[in-house]
Amino acid sequence: METLEAIRTRRSVRKFSDRPVEPEKLRAVLDAARLAPSWANMQCWRFVVVEDQATKVQISELSYVEAYFGPKGYKSNPAQKALAEAPVVIIACGEPPQSGELRGQQYYLTDVGIAAQNLMLAAHDLGLGSVFVGVFDEQQLGELLGIPAELRIVGLFPLGYPLEGPKAGPSRKPLDEIVHYGKYQA
Repeated sequence: METLEAIRTRRSVRKFSDRPVEPEKLRAVLDAARLAPSWANMQCWRFVVVEDQATKVQISELSYVEAYFGPKGYKSNPAQKALAEAPVVIIACGEPPQSGELRGQQYYLTDVGIAAQNLMLAAHDLGLGSVFVGVFDEQQLGELLGIPAELRIVGLFPLGYPLEGPKAGPSRKPLDEIVHYGKYQA
């Protein structure tokens, strides 16, 4: 698949078949994340791969935040359900001291975000699906997975074969609404 085609056709997948992800495909997805650019090539990302069903259910439960979803809203949250049902969950972490900080901007978030985009595009290219899940209890999740305290969890990525074919993507704003040449034009 060509890069621009992958970008145009990738969709967030929240429903997965029970078909396992082949080790070589999982490795290819992780390798694509590894090859992402980063601040001063510091490569601050770290990934935890979870395939154990009981652990994936616990991860799903820790991605419920009442302040965000409301009381007892987790069963209707498709992204949270995906964490419990996907064959694989990848937890993307950043090591802030291994990345830059300039004028209050911490670049580990950017670095891990770029790696995550590589991960999702590679998954799509290989016939897999994923979705970014960014709501979770970082402290409890870190304790569950033994993630060192100096790392920050940036996102969770359920990964597997999509249960359904791709649907039309969400509409995007036209370029003339989001792009400004020379200087910002209100």
